[in-house]
Amino acid sequence: MLINVKELVRLAKKEIMEITCEGLYQQLPTQPLIIDLREAVELENGLLPGAVHIPRGVLEMRITSLVRVADTKEPLLTLAQQNIYLYCQSGARSALAAQSLAKMGFDKVYSLTGGASEWRNKNLPFSQ
Repeated sequence: MLINVKELVRLAKKEIMEITCEGLYQQLPTQPLIIDLREAVELENGLLPGAVHIPRGVLEMRITSLVRVADTKEPLLTLAQQNIYLYCQSGARSALAAQSLAKMGFDKVYSLTGGASEWRNKNLPFSQ
């Protein structure tokens, strides 16, 4: 059965956890792990405060780069013990990425509902 990307995202959202912009904004003082999945050309308005940039296409290959290997023998386990918040421009790529990380065994992954566009529409801060 063939499905389009809109349906693929809809199905992914049934399997993942999402967080609202307000919910993530309230988490900012705890310095959570926030990953911006957008492409470099989409970053002209900045990133969410404290976010790191890993394009969607390389997330699974680079996820362990977020832990200094010298600090731990099990970088994936270290990451899996914390909440991971993903966002893109609209919430579609982050939903698919959250589903992919869940398949890798991460169970504390959240996709930002509405992505950076919704964050901007709510006049929440960006960092440069």
